[in-house]
Amino acid sequence: MGRFDDALSEPGLGAIAEIKRRSPSAGDLRPDADPAVIAPAYADAGAAAISVLVDERFGGTWDDLRAARSATTAPLLAKGFFSTDEHLRELREAGADAALLLLRDLDDATTAELMHDAAAIGLDTLVEAHDDEELQRAVGLDAPVIGINARDLSTFAIDRGAQLELVARAPRDRMVIAESAIHTRAQGAAAELAGADAVLIGTSLMKANDPGRKLRDLVSRPLVKVCGLTREEDVAVAVAAGADLCGFILESASPRAAPQVLPVPDTVLSVAVFVGEPEAAGADLVQLYPREEGKVRGRDGVLLRGEEQVATVADLPWEEQDPEHLDRARRVEGRLVLAGGLDAGNVRQAIAATRPWAVDASSSLESSPGRCYAIKSA
Repeated sequence: MGRFDDALSEPGLGAIAEIKRRSPSAGDLRPDADPAVIAPAYADAGAAAISVLVDERFGGTWDDLRAARSATTAPLLAKGFFSTDEHLRELREAGADAALLLLRDLDDATTAELMHDAAAIGLDTLVEAHDDEELQRAVGLDAPVIGINARDLSTFAIDRGAQLELVARAPRDRMVIAESAIHTRAQGAAAELAGADAVLIGTSLMKANDPGRKLRDLVSRPLVKVCGLTREEDVAVAVAAGADLCGFILESASPRAAPQVLPVPDTVLSVAVFVGEPEAAGADLVQLYPREEGKVRGRDGVLLRGEEQVATVADLPWEEQDPEHLDRARRVEGRLVLAGGLDAGNVRQAIAATRPWAVDASSSLESSPGRCYAIKSA
C-alpha cells in the first residue's frame, strides 16, 4: 500500500481536494489558481490527499503537479487522460503518488498493464468508473481504489442518485471514492453512508473565496439535524440556518407529527422518523425507534439507509431526564447521532463529551411543537 492508498484508509470520511482552473462543463473556475498556495491550504484543512489536474482542458499543466509537490508533503493524485507507461513515469518524476485511470478510455488489458507498471514504480492508481459495467470491470481488475464519478464525462450530466447506488454496491474490501457533485456536508455524508471511504471535491472548492476554509467546513463533524418539522416554511428556515438533515416525524402520537416527508433541497438530506415499524416514505434516511408502553417512543433509535443501520441514535427517555445520558452516548460504537435536550446552552459541552457524527435537536428550536422559533420571531 502506497502513500495515497494509506492516507485513504484512515478512519472516517476522507477528502481528496482538487486543484483545477476550469471545467469543460462549468467553464473558468479559478483561472489564477496557484497550486503552490492552494495545496498546503488543503493539507492544513485536513485533506487526505490532493488531486491536481494536469490536462489543458482543465487549465492544468504538468508544472502544476511539480508546484504542488514543492509546497506540500501530502499525497498527490495526478488527474488527466493517461494511457502509457511513459505517462506514469513522467507523473512519478513530477511528484505524483497516484494516477487516475479512466475505464471510459481504457480497455481491461491496458488498464491491468498500467496498474502493474504503476505499482512497479511506487505509484498508486485510482481506477474510475461511472456506470455499473465499469464498476464491474474495476472489481474484476482487482483495483484496490475505485472512484465512482457522478458525472458522465461524455455528456457532463450529473446523476448523484445513480452514483450513490454504485457506491453502495461496490465491494467493502475496496477503497471507494465518490467523485463530483459534492457541494455541501450533507452530500458528502450521503456518499459516506452509502459506503464511500472518501469524497473527491473540486468545483465547489475552486469557486470558494477561501478553498481551504470551504474544505474544512465540508468535512467537519458533527452534522446538524433539525427534527420535528411540519411545514415547508420551517424547512426553509432550518436549511437557511445551516441544517444538514431535516427530520419529519411520521408517528401520529407525537406532538410534532408531520403529514408526510416534505420536500427538501438537494443540499440537505431528509429523514423520516418512525416508531415501531418503518414504511416507505420517500426520505433519504429513516430514524427508527422502538415502541414503549405508555410513551410515544422508546429511548434509543437507529439511523437506516435502506435496510442497513448506518448510525446509532442515543436519546433521552420520552419526556424524562437522565444525568448519565452523555456517558451512555459516549459508549456507543460507530457513528453516533446525539439527541435529547440539546440547546444553545449545552450543545458545545455535549459535543466535546461525546464526539458525535451528528446532533439532533427539535424542541429547543421551536415556538410550538413542529414550528421553528425563527418563523415566530421573523
